[in-house]
Amino acid sequence: MAKTSFTPVSEAGRYKVIRDIKEQLKSLDSANTNVVKGIGDDCAVLRVAPDNPDFLLQTSETYVEGVDFDLSYAPLQHLGYKLMSAAVSDIYAMNGVPVSVTINLAIPNKISTEMISQLYSGFTKASEVYSSPIVGGDITASQSVLVISVSMIGTTHEDRITYRSGAAINDAVCVTGDLGGAYAGLRVLLREKKIWAESGANDAFEPNLDDYEYVVRRQLVPQSRNDLIESMREHSVVPSSMIDISKNLLQDLMQLVTASKVGVKLFSAAIPVALETRAVAEEFEEDVDQYALQGGEDYELLFTLPEKDVNKLMNHFKDFVVIGKILPKDKGVQMQTAEGDSMHFDTSQME
Repeated sequence: MAKTSFTPVSEAGRYKVIRDIKEQLKSLDSANTNVVKGIGDDCAVLRVAPDNPDFLLQTSETYVEGVDFDLSYAPLQHLGYKLMSAAVSDIYAMNGVPVSVTINLAIPNKISTEMISQLYSGFTKASEVYSSPIVGGDITASQSVLVISVSMIGTTHEDRITYRSGAAINDAVCVTGDLGGAYAGLRVLLREKKIWAESGANDAFEPNLDDYEYVVRRQLVPQSRNDLIESMREHSVVPSSMIDISKNLLQDLMQLVTASKVGVKLFSAAIPVALETRAVAEEFEEDVDQYALQGGEDYELLFTLPEKDVNKLMNHFKDFVVIGKILPKDKGVQMQTAEGDSMHFDTSQME
């Protein structure tokens, strides 16, 4: 019997696994004329009918207790809202709008019906905010941990669909909001949990987070950027490429430039960071630039625009900044520091 090879997923890495799956499914996608875009972007893109200019968008998010969330400091209502925000952010990253949501749960015995009700209060609130009705789902048992999966369908027009792969040389690299806040909130929550655990307290974990409200909310209740999508639609602005910042700025930017087959130059001094985030980094004696570059879960939108469209959008939507410029591919991914030095990043894992 031939020896079967075994490569641990942790050794191969997330992007290698995705590439392998994509290769296996390539023949199926090419044979199906309804598939406009399969694996490789924020959503799958499906054609409604041969002559219909409207596209369907499909995405999903799965959170596993102990890996993606910790119930000791993540209130269930916040968790429901956050997971819905993560899913709808993928729809917005394709320049679409959500249509409907299904929710699947794998529930262990430690979770009560009252707790499920709290979870759904978060789903319901997010459903109202994002105008995306919850239309069904599935419930099954889990041996020990809570698993939550959200699947979302959205729609967009073929003239507005925005992929990761459209960035062009000399485009401006833009980002909404500010970055690093979610990671700062996580650092605070983990510290407070550690203090609580070391104290030997038997009561519920209830830290005083009044001084950290902004960053904790960024971690527990992120807001996806439907306001940008609405403004761009209203004023006829279509980005050349777009991705949501779920992993972190650096990884998601690398995915965008790899898909677009271009290079990029970032300006670290232009990357937006809130004062509250800077204060947390200072308190922990850590580099706030790393919070912004590698923190993750901000769910802001990273997009590219031709220079002529930057001012057009800025006249109507103020909450974004230009943080870089698209370069030829051979320039790679580089960043100019505030001191004027140049840093280069390895993109080989993305290819």
